[in-house]
Amino acid sequence: MRFPFSFSHITAGFVAVLIGYTSAAALVFEAARAGGAGPLEAGSWMWALGLGMGISGIGLSIYYKTPVMIAWSTPGAALLITSLPGVDPSHAVGAFLFSSALITLCGITGWVDRLMALIPTSLATAMLAGVLLRFGLSIFPAFADSHILVGAMVATYLLGKWRASRYTIPFTFAVGVIVAVLQQDVILSDLDVQWTIPVFTMPSFDLSTWIGVGLPLFIATMASQNLPGLAVLRAHNYHIAASPLIGWSGVMGLIFAPFGGYAFNLAAITAALCMGDDVDKDPARRYWATVWAGIFYMLAGVVGVSVAGLFAAFPAPMIATIAGLALLGTIANSLSTSLSEASTRDSAILCFVITASGAQFLTIGAPFWGLVVGLLAYHGIEKKRA
Repeated sequence: MRFPFSFSHITAGFVAVLIGYTSAAALVFEAARAGGAGPLEAGSWMWALGLGMGISGIGLSIYYKTPVMIAWSTPGAALLITSLPGVDPSHAVGAFLFSSALITLCGITGWVDRLMALIPTSLATAMLAGVLLRFGLSIFPAFADSHILVGAMVATYLLGKWRASRYTIPFTFAVGVIVAVLQQDVILSDLDVQWTIPVFTMPSFDLSTWIGVGLPLFIATMASQNLPGLAVLRAHNYHIAASPLIGWSGVMGLIFAPFGGYAFNLAAITAALCMGDDVDKDPARRYWATVWAGIFYMLAGVVGVSVAGLFAAFPAPMIATIAGLALLGTIANSLSTSLSEASTRDSAILCFVITASGAQFLTIGAPFWGLVVGLLAYHGIEKKRA
C-alpha cells in the first residue's frame, strides 16, 4: 500500500518554503517598514501571507490534484519599498484591496486562459529555463565560498543520481544541514519563537494611491509572477484552467489585505521545486509536495517573524546549492523542450536570453519582456516563415 505522501514530498515542500523565505522575506519586512509598520504590524504581514499562501495552496492542490503553489509577490514587495513611504497605512490597504480586486476580476472574466492559449509551449519552457537559470549558476560561486559544505552536497547529489534514488534531493539537503552544523555555520542562539498576533488595519480609499501603488502592484504581480507561474505549470504538462487559480489568488488578497497580505499570485520558482522527477516519478502524485509546502507556510505564518530567523540561520551557500541542484533537471528539460523544434528556435532563444538577463524595464521583470519579445518573433516572423 502506498502512502498519499512520502519523505520526498515533505522535503520538497520544506525546501520550497525555505527558499521562498530566505530569498524574499527581507523584502517583505522592508516593504512593511516602508508602509509605516512596527514590529507587531510586520509580524501581522507575515501571518497574513503565510496563512493566505498555505490555505490557498493546499485547497487548490487537493481540488485539482495538481501541484499548485501560491506565493507572495516578490516584485510587488520591491515595488512597495519605493512607493509606500509617506502613504497612510489605511490608504495602502485600500490600494492592496484594489490590486487584489483587479486580479480577481482577471480570474472571473477568463481572459488569462485566452492569453495562455496564444503562448506556444516552446516559449513557455524557454521563459521557465531563463527564470531558473540563475539558480543553477549559483552553485559554483557557492562552492567558492564554502568548499566543504557545497562539495559534500554536490557529491551526495551525484551519488544519488548514479543510484537513481528518488530521495536524492532530501539526502542532499540532509547532508548540507549536517555539514553546516558540524562547521558551526547554523546559528540558532538568537532565535526567539513567538506567536504572531494579527493586526487589522481599516482600509480607506484614495484615488491617487490606487494609481500610484495599487495599479503598479497589479501589473507587477500579473506580469512578473502569474504569467511565469502559469508557464511553470504548462512546462510540466499540467494543463488546468488558469482563470480559477488567478481568481482565487485575488480572493486571498481581498481577505488578508487588511492584515498585511498585500498580494498573492502563482509561484514559479518554488513551484518548480515541487514538480520535478526527484519529487515523485508519478506526476499525478506530486501535488502532495505543494500540500506540504502549504502546511509549512501556515506554520510559518503562525510564528510570523520567528520563522524568518530560523530560515536565516542556514548558511547562504547551502541554500544556493540546494536550490540550484533541485532545479537542474527542470532547467535541462525546459531547455530541451524549448529548442527541440527548429521552426520556433529563434523566438525561444530570444525569450530565454532576455528572461535570463534578469533586467527590469518600467518596473516589470525580465520574464514578461522575454515573453513579449518571444511572442513578437514567433507570431511576426516564424509563423510567417512557416
